[in-house]
Amino acid sequence: MNKFIDFIEEGFIALLLTAMTLVTFSQVVARYVFNSGAVWALELTTYLFAWLVMFGAAYCVKKGIHIGIDAFVNLFSVRTRQYITLVAISLCMLYCGILFKGSWDYVAKLKLIGIEAEDMPIEEWKIKIILPIGFALIFFRLIEVAWKVYKSEIETMHFINETKELLDELEINESENPPEDIKQ
Repeated sequence: MNKFIDFIEEGFIALLLTAMTLVTFSQVVARYVFNSGAVWALELTTYLFAWLVMFGAAYCVKKGIHIGIDAFVNLFSVRTRQYITLVAISLCMLYCGILFKGSWDYVAKLKLIGIEAEDMPIEEWKIKIILPIGFALIFFRLIEVAWKVYKSEIETMHFINETKELLDELEINESENPPEDIKQ
């Protein structure tokens, strides 16, 4: 089931990126080849990007591929790292909760007012609903990561250690192809 959900999430993110690219490309061609263009294209691209960012952020939390600095945390024992990570996740969840509440109120007011997007004939709240949805998704993903930390499946929010992987790769490459000064 997880692979299917990953497939759906990755597919939707790819669809958003593809749509952004196609709209932008069509506008470049329209502007420079036909000396015309659509007024709504920039606004659509902006909203597609917002959707991409919100879904992408939740996906990055799920996969542990977000930006993080854990040099300080790595100084501690595994158990202490887990406690620090759980505190950090709790703070992230608090922050997501605050942003969810604010975005929910914002979208509710937009719905109440009933205004349309500036250049597209669609109510603005329908486009910006991604804000509370995105923060709810991120919150849910943080719960999943916290559970994995609690169950000792992982130690920190990062599932990969890029520095270690790069050093290991460098070591493998040097052992296969030693530098010239070592060969002599």
